[in-house]
Amino acid sequence: MARPANFTEDMVNVSKQLVREATTARELRTALSILIPKLCSVSNAQTAQVLGVGIATVVRMQRQIRDQVEGKPVLKGNWGGRRRQSLTLEEEAEFLKPWVKKAETGGVLVVPPIHVALQQRLGRPVAASTVYRMLARHGWRKVEPDTCHPKRDAEAKQGGVRRIE
Repeated sequence: MARPANFTEDMVNVSKQLVREATTARELRTALSILIPKLCSVSNAQTAQVLGVGIATVVRMQRQIRDQVEGKPVLKGNWGGRRRQSLTLEEEAEFLKPWVKKAETGGVLVVPPIHVALQQRLGRPVAASTVYRMLARHGWRKVEPDTCHPKRDAEAKQGGVRRIE
């Protein structure tokens, strides 16, 4: 059996204040994550079920209020972002500059040399898909050739006659 959560009166008071001032459902759930187990003597699992969130989320919300009462910096629940990035977006743009210049003058962007240069820059092996994702982030895409040339003569193809000029 899990140990019961220990809530101080300060935590309960902060939670009651949050209930009165809540402007979002998230803020209300955070406050209720303390009040429900304290006032109803239920477990975090039951609290999670009532609030419609996971048990870990209830514990996280309780910790957020506990940190607020103890004067610790309160972390916002921002789960997005590139947590495993090797280079920042600015560093990636700087890294791609030589190839961008080459491509702008009519050259073809070839991935293997970029892949090798990225591995040298990072000092470790990386998957080729990393390069493709980096190029996609910066607006590059693979251009497939058309099925036909734009200057072809459709009439000559249908009639079997070649046009001679």
